[in-house]
Amino acid sequence: MPQQAVQTRSIANTIDEMQAQFSHLKTLSRTQPINDWDTRETQLDNLEVMLSDNQESFAKAISADFGYRSESETQFAELFPSFTGISHARKHGKKWMKTQRVSISAVYRPAHNEIQPQPLGVVGIIVPWNYPLYLAVGPMIDALAAGNRVMIKMSEAAPQFAQTFADAVAHYFSSDMVCVVLGEVDIAVAFSKLPFDHLLYTGSTAVGRQIMAAAAPNLTPVTLELGGKSPVIVLDDAHLEMVVNRVMMGKTLNAGQTCIAPDYVLMKRQHHDQFIHLAKEWMKKHYPNIENNPDYSRIINGDQFKRVKGYLDALSGGEIYPLTDAESNMETRFMPPVIVSDPAPDSEVMQEEIFAPILPLVHYETLDEAIHFVNSRPRPLALYVFGDSNSNIEKVRDNTVSGGLCINEVIIHVAQHDLPFGGVGESGTGSYHGKAGFERLSHMKPIFVQNKLNGLNLLLPPYGGLFKKAMALFLK
Repeated sequence: MPQQAVQTRSIANTIDEMQAQFSHLKTLSRTQPINDWDTRETQLDNLEVMLSDNQESFAKAISADFGYRSESETQFAELFPSFTGISHARKHGKKWMKTQRVSISAVYRPAHNEIQPQPLGVVGIIVPWNYPLYLAVGPMIDALAAGNRVMIKMSEAAPQFAQTFADAVAHYFSSDMVCVVLGEVDIAVAFSKLPFDHLLYTGSTAVGRQIMAAAAPNLTPVTLELGGKSPVIVLDDAHLEMVVNRVMMGKTLNAGQTCIAPDYVLMKRQHHDQFIHLAKEWMKKHYPNIENNPDYSRIINGDQFKRVKGYLDALSGGEIYPLTDAESNMETRFMPPVIVSDPAPDSEVMQEEIFAPILPLVHYETLDEAIHFVNSRPRPLALYVFGDSNSNIEKVRDNTVSGGLCINEVIIHVAQHDLPFGGVGESGTGSYHGKAGFERLSHMKPIFVQNKLNGLNLLLPPYGGLFKKAMALFLK
């Protein structure tokens, strides 16, 4: 008896359903490519309406998965950049997709060169749990603006939001355009092995290696947005109050569960005591009564809480400075911010991405020493430098390599749609956002257009005197 075909739909809960929907979208991408702007703009409009109509339900689902997360944080860190990203793509996308004339060497004139952006086909997106809304929607914006169809594997660590998001997508999008995949690790593994036209993953470096290995047999191109340890370099002339204000903002946002959160601070020893004092005062001002403060989020689950708590329990060297009077609570997954001063270089807080409100302070004597400290470790996803000296800032920016760089700020570069966002080395490969994302998820097809009247026939064999004169002219 022949096996019954699995019906395609906007939500896939099993490997069979996922594979069936992938085959459906792949076939459509080959037979009905989306080459017009009106269809792409309609998909962006659908995405905007979906976000607008479901803001409250999305925020509540995310909070439920975390055990509690501030609705204001979801608005600021997820909804706001999603809306502005859609607006940016809608404003510029029609121009991005136009075929562009590019220069050509005088040798080949009157021919000309063009670059034509074309949809890749089907883009797979693997979403992490820490910002499950924005890290689904952000890649969707780029993929839809580039004329692709999309499959999205939601994180099993944020199941309530995953289901809420999937239900919303099924309501606002056709199954011919977008499919959301739900399920545990086995489905995620099978998802990463599908022969997508491009696969975008956001998450840990360790899993990123597995994703790249899974994609390799199909030669699936990948964009990997990973993490690592994003350092802060505090220069001698930095305004310490401003440094603390921005670093603590970045470290407490989402309770530190941000891939570009400041991971550790490099600073002169003479600033140590004042930095800790200012950090305590900052916490009193911005998170009073922190255990019951509605703006402070929880650690996503028990496993993550144990992992981070283990970093502190196993700390070798250094001293822990609590920034509040509150104590961590395993049951509620509440973890207050602490500073760790001078941890041993081989301690876990200095080897692993922290992803929690723990901030190591590392002291340096010279700027060259600080730069060497950063360069002797895997290249970070973000690097932050604070100070007024243009020469020292230039020294840092010219002598370090990182996915992104902020000067006198942290994190905010991720929300700049005119800047590419991505890692380098162990912090990732490939960039997206805005035009960079459009081009990453398009085939930028090169086209050479020959003129009916051209001189190339003069260079055909047999190679005589004219050919030799031409080569003598061009081969210097």
